Amino acid sequence: MGIISARVDNRLLHGIVATQWAPFIGAQRVMVIDDHIASDPLLKSGMQMGKPAGCALSIITEATARTNFSAGKYRNQTVFVIVQDPAILLRLMEQGEAIPQVVVGGTVAPAEGTEAVQVSRRAFVTKADQEVYRALAAGGAKLTVQYVPKDKEEPLSQYISL
Repeated sequence: MGIISARVDNRLLHGIVATQWAPFIGAQRVMVIDDHIASDPLLKSGMQMGKPAGCALSIITEATARTNFSAGKYRNQTVFVIVQDPAILLRLMEQGEAIPQVVVGGTVAPAEGTEAVQVSRRAFVTKADQEVYRALAAGGAKLTVQYVPKDKEEPLSQYISL
């Protein structure tokens, strides 16, 4: 098994992820990969309070995630990965991890002057991230835009060329 889905979300683990996405995906483990949160005990502790019911939770650095996946630590689990930076997913894919689906959920509006495409009311894709998404698609990931599971799933290719 391993990664069954990934989500790009600037808020990482929050109520919608814990109560809607994790059960919808059927995850046994929700994995937040973020160097800043994983390295700050106070932020990490606060995020751990949002642990989805019935799931294991990992809040780890990218280096730890890459090491653990390489060692096969999650081979017998269904893992739902959440990141702020889609490049993390690409680096996991480049090391051999299959990432069947990437859902673009919510992102921070780009800084003024940054070239970006708005793909939903809550999500933007910068020009730099477009290259990352193209590489993920070339690696076999299905790329969609969807804030909550009940929203209509839209292909990311509707907004940017993949």
